Amino acid sequence: MNEQYRSQPHEPRTYRQRCRLPDMTAYQVVVKETDLWIQSPVDLRKEARELVLQQRGYLENWIVQYPAFRDALTPWPLEMPAPAIVAEMAAAGQAAGTGPMAAVAGALAEAVARGLHRHSEMVLVENGGDVFIQYPYPLTIAVAAGASPLSMRLGIRIDDCRQGRAVCTSSGTVGHSLSMGSADAICVISDSGALADAVATAIGNRVRCEADIGPAVEFGSAVPGVDGILVIRGSVSGAWGDLTLVPLH
Repeated sequence: MNEQYRSQPHEPRTYRQRCRLPDMTAYQVVVKETDLWIQSPVDLRKEARELVLQQRGYLENWIVQYPAFRDALTPWPLEMPAPAIVAEMAAAGQAAGTGPMAAVAGALAEAVARGLHRHSEMVLVENGGDVFIQYPYPLTIAVAAGASPLSMRLGIRIDDCRQGRAVCTSSGTVGHSLSMGSADAICVISDSGALADAVATAIGNRVRCEADIGPAVEFGSAVPGVDGILVIRGSVSGAWGDLTLVPLH
């Protein structure tokens, strides 16, 4: 299907200052459109920037060769050898029914986090609402949902992310993500950042009113590799899977 997307205006990421892990150093790494908020025990800014440049280089070179990869709004069949980040994005788009660029933020967050994990046991990388975590202790991720009364009032508790866990968020009302829906927040949990990002986009495209939440969650729950889903629209929410929601004050 040929999906039509609309872009939301950019909003300052003030939520970043409210989301800090104990005994971690927080810092920002910006390379062109990539804007990462990273937390680790020591400042790994230099290493993170090198990883971003490397991964963006793979992706940008691929797009020069295959411009349709960047512009596709439907799954892009990968029929030749490709860099890992390209292959992951293409596979995620196939699974979710989206174009591969719907997975780019989550894929980059995971690639940088796993690269930094060589230097630190604990690392959290956030890329525009898409988070990839490698952390040995339980933690709770607050959900920013724009004007919804549930925004920053619900958290997703992650008990074990030592091997790496993605929590990716899409929205039709907040930020500059492309969406054809009107949900305030869609959070998807997976071991794959690319898959969580693409499925969050696909679910968001299906939510235009509260009645759409159930069918949209059902769609996402059928995608292999998706472990948990939370959808918020206004004061209504729907959830599925292996996730624990906790109230925040």
